[in-house]
Amino acid sequence: MIVSWNWLKQYVELDMSVDELTHRLTMSGLNLEGVEEVEDDVAIDLEVTSNRPDCLGHIGVAREISVLFDTPLSVPEATIQTVIERASDATSVSIECEDLCPQYIARVIRGIKVGPSPGWLKKRLEAVGIATINNVVDISNYVLMETAQPLHTFDFNKLHGQQIVVRRAKKGEKLVAIDQREYALSPEMCVIADADRPVAIAGVMGGLDTEIGEQTTDVLIEVADFAPLSIRNTARALSLHSDSSYRFERQIDSHQTDWVSRRCCQLILDVAGGELLDGHVLAGNTPVEKSKPISLRFDQIPRLLGIDVPADEARGILESLGLESNGNGSADSSSGKREFIPPSWRRDLVREIDLVEEVARIHGYDEIPDDIAVPLQLSSRSRTDRVSARVSEHLTASGFYEGVTLSFVSEDVHTLFQPHADRKPLFVEHSSRRRENLLRQSLIPSLLVSRRENERQGTFNAELFEIAKVYLEARPGEPESRVEPKRIGMVSGRRFGELLGVVDRLAKSVNRNTTVSVEPSQISQFAAGRGASISLDGQPWGWLGELDRKVTDQLDLRDAVAVAELDFSLLEAAADLAPQFSPLPQYPAIQRDLNFVLEESVTWQQLEDVVRASAGTLLDGISFGGQYRGKQIASDKKSYVVTLSYRSAERTLTHADVESAQNAVLAACQDELGAALR
Repeated sequence: MIVSWNWLKQYVELDMSVDELTHRLTMSGLNLEGVEEVEDDVAIDLEVTSNRPDCLGHIGVAREISVLFDTPLSVPEATIQTVIERASDATSVSIECEDLCPQYIARVIRGIKVGPSPGWLKKRLEAVGIATINNVVDISNYVLMETAQPLHTFDFNKLHGQQIVVRRAKKGEKLVAIDQREYALSPEMCVIADADRPVAIAGVMGGLDTEIGEQTTDVLIEVADFAPLSIRNTARALSLHSDSSYRFERQIDSHQTDWVSRRCCQLILDVAGGELLDGHVLAGNTPVEKSKPISLRFDQIPRLLGIDVPADEARGILESLGLESNGNGSADSSSGKREFIPPSWRRDLVREIDLVEEVARIHGYDEIPDDIAVPLQLSSRSRTDRVSARVSEHLTASGFYEGVTLSFVSEDVHTLFQPHADRKPLFVEHSSRRRENLLRQSLIPSLLVSRRENERQGTFNAELFEIAKVYLEARPGEPESRVEPKRIGMVSGRRFGELLGVVDRLAKSVNRNTTVSVEPSQISQFAAGRGASISLDGQPWGWLGELDRKVTDQLDLRDAVAVAELDFSLLEAAADLAPQFSPLPQYPAIQRDLNFVLEESVTWQQLEDVVRASAGTLLDGISFGGQYRGKQIASDKKSYVVTLSYRSAERTLTHADVESAQNAVLAACQDELGAALR
């Protein structure tokens, strides 16, 4: 935001140096970007944070100066003279999309004389870097930079039907803006239209057909309130940004719209003449509600700042900033409290700590000693942090490198791996994201791109993992774990069984009692028979498999790739971060192999479940020993080798003990699965 030194003098007395002024503004939150002399003026460039849209106008900056230097603020009166004819008889305004435009005010001036702007107006605008056009347009820009409220002027006689309709754009509509470029509009955009066509892109830019020119004699002055998100999306979709859209995106003070409208008319009448029709045409709602009161406990100021600011001084600071003290509570002592109602231009003040910050910045951050004792409290890592660290340690030890990728992907990358193919991805319309504008639903595509980049740089078989969020739905209020779940993604050159082993050990690293199971997956990007859905303790946990070559060929990957994606929250819930000590076994284990011939439809998980249930209390472990399909068995059969380990904590087992358990396993597998020993 560039402000003019001479312009500021119109609202507040400046009896300090430029250096002193800019230093105080910087210390209060308006950081100095630069100072430049412009003829007999000084242009001061200030950085205005997004929570302070009130300082995007000269009056807002002057208000800050008046408080910092304890000098009166003079806001001009918006006095206007009107004729008998009423504006409501000359024009009409209707709003068909109040969600995009809550309020619209129109006034009409007849008989103006369009011409060059007077010298004072040219100097003001040139000092802040705005080119002059003509007296009417220049006044609208002047009021914008004065008040931070965007407004627009139409050639009234070029409006078809002499009416204004605020609506959504119709499919296929186009508009040539005042920058002489044609823009294709979409139904998500708000437009200002006349009887039959759009004449402006609401809050962004006016149309060429109704701009003010030398032949203009009657003008319609628009002052409105537009939804910030709508303006933001429109400006980015069209790559069309303006001083107006910049302010609407940060939300304007809707309580000042009528005053701004009168102020603009006052100045147009002064520089261009004409007659202002009586009254205004209002569509939408006039805001009447004040901000909610905020309770301030004065003893919190020294506790948080480390210095004592008297209650009367704190109250004086807040009232000078425009906050209204409603009288509830007492400010007679530092232990009292009082309620304050923020002004309409300070929507950023919503909590007690906001008021403490206001007191601090006006009282002066430099008044806080650097050796003050500030109470400290030891912090501890959250459960999420501890589980994340455990996962990272395990995967790093397993040979993986951690990656950090963007949440945005292109449509081509998004389709590489789609575990949620039934869900339409979320996307953003942004001028800097025309291609990579989809919010990822999986970590795998981004990691595959990273693997490809490593290959291009000569680093082959880059084994990568990432712990991050994916974005499935936009449903405010829904649990974050449902709409923005955190996932663990892995890409590797290992084969299916090896990566499954990594995943199984990952689960055991956070809780040794967890059970990982798999079943065939229907995700189309997996090679036939090489993909699985993974469960953790019986709950769906994620996916694992070897990618089909048609997927990796899209990225020109040299080697085969196996991937896994797991739900972090499920692992976090199962984590045992303080496992109890178990003594090492004192007695040896006895191992036995069983080679079963089974129906093709029987899965390893089914076999393992039956074996565990029937082997008895001596079973110490069970592992997969291999599988076989071939000449020695029928074509519709397969062979699984099961390795069982038996152990007792009290004695050395005998072969008779093991044989009893083995017989029980054989009987159960024959009865329940139709298994036969090979």
